Order: sequence, then structure tokens, then C-alpha cells
Amino acid sequence: MTETTLPAPSQAQPPPPKPDTPRQTLRERLANNPVVLKELRGRMRGNRAFAVLSIYLGLMSLFTMLLYFTYAASTNVDVYGPSGQVVGKIVFGGLVGIELFLVCFIAPAFTAGAISGERERQTYELLRTTLLPARSLVLGKLASALSFIVLMLFAAVPLQSLAFLLGGVALEEVLISLVILLATALASGTAGIFFSTVMRRTLGASVLTYASALAAVLGLPLLMLVFLPVYGIFFSSYSTPPSPILQAALVYSFGLLVCLNPLATAFFTETILVNEQSVLGMPFSLVNGSTIPLISPWIPYTFFCFFFSFILILISIQLVRRRETS
Repeated sequence: MTETTLPAPSQAQPPPPKPDTPRQTLRERLANNPVVLKELRGRMRGNRAFAVLSIYLGLMSLFTMLLYFTYAASTNVDVYGPSGQVVGKIVFGGLVGIELFLVCFIAPAFTAGAISGERERQTYELLRTTLLPARSLVLGKLASALSFIVLMLFAAVPLQSLAFLLGGVALEEVLISLVILLATALASGTAGIFFSTVMRRTLGASVLTYASALAAVLGLPLLMLVFLPVYGIFFSSYSTPPSPILQAALVYSFGLLVCLNPLATAFFTETILVNEQSVLGMPFSLVNGSTIPLISPWIPYTFFCFFFSFILILISIQLVRRRETS
């Protein structure tokens, strides 16, 4: 009998390497998020969005004309001459101030009912049964709300640019104001999302959101008004100037309060930009003659808004994820 030789077992081949998946852009991620598509289509499909945008631009245009004609009539100056630069500053500052105030209270209106509204409409349980993760739900709700607010801000940029016709406004001022407005919209919208995940009812979420907005917009300026007299009394009570470290601590404490308020941030940023011609900061002289550096408030304010929004987004995702697993 002849022996049959079996073929040697072939060695296991390693699995072929997986092809590198291309990284998605921000636009592709938003387009692949079903929450973003649903919210944007529902908001932009009817006439409500266009009516809100038209009313917003109409009121801003009327306010611009009111500022222009009021100042021109009260001072009786030639607005097309050198004095027109003052008119441009007033129109630009008034528009940015009104936009900041509106953003602080419009952004929460779009986000305060994002999660709690789903519970009230009894559609939150349907979202829990899908494969949509908590991160996509929270970020999709926030992105869809902020996209319309960003549209409103960019639609008002031509009104701010009217100040260029009068003079007195530089391109840096327009860009910095836009950064402050976008950072404020992000922080206000994220606060609405956070309270919407905490509260079970939209009414409670709206009350807490607007209370926090009032505290940030109106409460901090009142605290600064109390701080200034204390600052003056503290230095006048010393027969000799206090230590530079103590002076610097008081100055930076006041600067911290400024950087937590959007209106104060815009005002002091404009002051530094006009007086020092710098978008980064200025040196501040102490009583003993030494100087300390002061950063322009719009820089720490922007970082604070992004950090504040990042923390609230993480907490909101964890709250939604906890409710899904409970």
C-alpha cells in the first residue's frame, strides 16, 4: 500500500488591513445627524422663520434710523463731515448693544424646550428606542437652534457696516463684535439645553434659563457698580499706597467681573481699542508707578464662553445618557 501524504496545512493569513475611513467634515456630520435635519426642516419649512427674521431686521433698521436722526437733530452737525465719525460710533455701538441683549434672550428661547419639549410631546421615548446616541441628540438640538441664531447675526452685519459710510468704525471692531456675539449665542444656547435636560417641563427650564441670563446681563453690572466705590474707598483710606500685589489683585478681580458680562466686555474692549489702538490689551499703571498687563476683555470672555459651553454640553450628554439607561 502506498502512503498518501496530506498537504501541509497552510498558515493562517493575517486579515487584510481595514481601509482608512476619511474623516468627516463638520458639514457632513451635521448632514448625517437626523436631529439637525428634522429641526432645520421643521423650522425653515413654514413662514414663521422668515417672519421672525423679517421682524428682527425691520426692528434693527428702525433702531438704526432712530439713532441716526436723533443724534443728527440734537447736535445739528454735518454727519458727512468729520463729526460723522461720532455718529458712526454711536450707530455701531447701539446696534451691537441691542444685538447682545437680544441674543442673550433669543437663544434660550430656541433651546430651553429642546429636550423637555420632547418629553411633553411624548416623543422622547421614541428617541430612546432608536440607535441615536445621547451625544448626537444633544449636539443636534444645539446645532439646529444655533444655526438660525447665527443666520440672524450675519443678516444684521450689513446694518453694522453702514457705520463705514459715516466713518469712525474699523474692520477690527466689526470682527470683534461678531466674535463676542457668536460666543454669547453659544453660551446662552448651551445654558438652555442644560436646563432643558435637568427639568422635566419646558416652563421650568425657561424660567431657570432666563433667570441665569438676567443674572449674567444685569446682575454682574450691579455688582461692578458696588465694586467701584469700594475700590475707591479702599485706596483713599491708606495714607501710603498699598502693595502692588494687592492693587493688581483688585484690578484683576474687577477685570474678571468684566469678562463675565457681554455688555461690559464689549464696552471695555471698545475703550481699549479706541484709546490704545490695540486689539490684544494695554498696560495698566498702578499707584506706585509700576505697570501690569491687561488683556482685552473679548479674549478671556470668548474662552470663558467656550469652556462654559463645553462643560454644560458634557453634563447634558451625561444626563440624557443616564435617563436612557435608567
